[in-house]
Amino acid sequence: MPIRSLRSIVADQAPITARKSLTVLDAARMMKAHNIGALMVVDGTRLVGIFTERDALFRVLAEGRDPRATPLGEVMTTQPSTIHPDAPFIEALRTMHRGRFRHLPVVEFDRPLGLVSVRDALDDDLADLRMALEQQEDAPF
Repeated sequence: MPIRSLRSIVADQAPITARKSLTVLDAARMMKAHNIGALMVVDGTRLVGIFTERDALFRVLAEGRDPRATPLGEVMTTQPSTIHPDAPFIEALRTMHRGRFRHLPVVEFDRPLGLVSVRDALDDDLADLRMALEQQEDAPF
């Protein structure tokens, strides 16, 4: 199974980012429009946080906050784990598993290049794994 670098995975992505002052409502609309589960929060071009679906559910809705008035800076995850774009994808999966989260910003020189998620494993890596397993099953003993 070939080892994909994160750089190759995010190469075609335009990083979806938001400022800390953006409201949760506007962030949710942006996430819906882009069909994504997380936004990278930036100060200028520097990553300062991540806002996920779980943040919206647990830190906003469950706490009774008004999504129209709550800025991301109050409910985002600050100092999120990140990974370098030259790392292998499997390292990102291990990081997400250990941290018990599903989105990981790919960052170089404090600039977000893109976001990987466990969902990315369902693409090429899963097809490659399936083929490798089938080859093992067909191999003579």
